[in-house]
Amino acid sequence: MRSDGDRRGGAGVTRRETLGLLAASAALPLAAAAADAMAPAEAKAAAVPKVYRGGHTAKPLPFDPAKLPGLSEKLLRSHHEKNYAGAVKRLDLIEAQLAALPADAAPFQMGSLKREALIAANSIRLHELYFANLGGSGPPSGTFASQVAADFGSVEAWERDFRLTGLSLGGGSGWVIATLDPETRTLHNTWAWDHMHGLAGGVPVLVMDMYEHSYQMDYGANAKGYIDAFLANIRWDAVNQRLQAPR
Repeated sequence: MRSDGDRRGGAGVTRRETLGLLAASAALPLAAAAADAMAPAEAKAAAVPKVYRGGHTAKPLPFDPAKLPGLSEKLLRSHHEKNYAGAVKRLDLIEAQLAALPADAAPFQMGSLKREALIAANSIRLHELYFANLGGSGPPSGTFASQVAADFGSVEAWERDFRLTGLSLGGGSGWVIATLDPETRTLHNTWAWDHMHGLAGGVPVLVMDMYEHSYQMDYGANAKGYIDAFLANIRWDAVNQRLQAPR
């Protein structure tokens, strides 16, 4: 014998189904109100220019940090997680502040945030190139070796120039970037301070971090020891790909 909840009315709908329909109908206004409440937030997010929406994410290390001779896992993880990932988070915060600037903001407010945004963005880009050109071994080879031999006279002459540029930043902060000048098609070892200096339009081919956070944990003030270790761990295939891409 069927229960009252299962008996069908004249329209063929059980009492249980009727109660369910009533409950669903009652929930509709609540759902509509929630959607209305979310609409302004979604509209506000859509109004933010794409360049200020943040959402930047840190890339993982492209190598096993326990396997780079001369550069400890502790150093590499600290460098990646604190300095690089920290710049990623910082850029998100800066872009949020840029998006929130009122139309009548003072020029110095915009200028200060723009400067910090460029520092953070360049720090991210250079760190990604730095980590991506680590994880290999051996001397320069392929297209890169041919290029520097033509531009510096020999691979050895290029390396002396690169090392000395790095030592000039020892105890300070900055980057050494083997940069391709797309106009002259020559490679230059450029000195870059505060993530902000480089050859305009140049293509970064080999990137070495000379901020103290990149070596102090392992080498203290011994910048030369760090440069030795850096050059012993280069992925020359990655460097060659960067040099060949603009061609």
